[in-house]
Amino acid sequence: MGTVRRGGILSEAIDLNGPPKRRPAYPSIPATIGMDITHQATGTIGRIIAWSDAAVTLRDDSGQDRQFRNMAGSFLHNGAPCTLVRPAPLPAEARRLTASGSIALDNAPAKMARASRLLVEGIHDAELIEKVWGDDLRSEGIVVVPMDGADDLATIVSEFGPRPGRRLGVLLDHLVDHTKESRIAAAVNHPDVLIRGHKFIDIWAAIDPKLAGLSAWPEVPRSIPWKEGICAAVGVEESWKFWKQLLASTTSFRDLHPSLVGAVEELIDFVTAPSMQ
Repeated sequence: MGTVRRGGILSEAIDLNGPPKRRPAYPSIPATIGMDITHQATGTIGRIIAWSDAAVTLRDDSGQDRQFRNMAGSFLHNGAPCTLVRPAPLPAEARRLTASGSIALDNAPAKMARASRLLVEGIHDAELIEKVWGDDLRSEGIVVVPMDGADDLATIVSEFGPRPGRRLGVLLDHLVDHTKESRIAAAVNHPDVLIRGHKFIDIWAAIDPKLAGLSAWPEVPRSIPWKEGICAAVGVEESWKFWKQLLASTTSFRDLHPSLVGAVEELIDFVTAPSMQ
């Protein structure tokens, strides 16, 4: 017997002695960041903002990010099925980096604010994160909210009501063992809340002291508020003036301690993680 039929009277005959049927071949298209593409199965149209062998992230006209599995022929380019492959690297002179060191997405559409939030202890934390990661946060639609201290973190988390798609990232000062901050963090246990921090008693100290003309931040007795002690040591009467000068001197992530940079990057990744479609 050379042929059989399957799937009913309208199905085609299968030649059992013939060669195996080849899978369709699709052209390979470099997944250039910013290129318009269509996800074939869902009809989603958007700009490519991230690519890997496993997944492609598109940003649609409303600013929403959606991630799709990167499978052969799963996207349409100029109306034709294609396979998205590794994009050619941009020449160094064509790259514009943000203060955080990421490649800027020029002319990317503004994104509406996500439901997720990034919480920090105070206004100086928020201003520093805006200075270094502002481009990234606006691109991702993430709002930074000062808490005016961490003492009420458990209550803030409860009132926010975190859940999938509504996550909280929390940045704490002085998050080391056996501190008040470590006890506050330990009291919050939720799958949609991530708490990270740096080792310094204040966010100021996570900035390179050379920007303030110092070889190291002065030691401040525990009996003196840290900011007051620093201002006294450098001969500045008003702390807000010193902070403004220090913030203005900070131009990129290279001016910050790696523990702060790593904590903020991890929190941004956590609150922006898209669901796999």
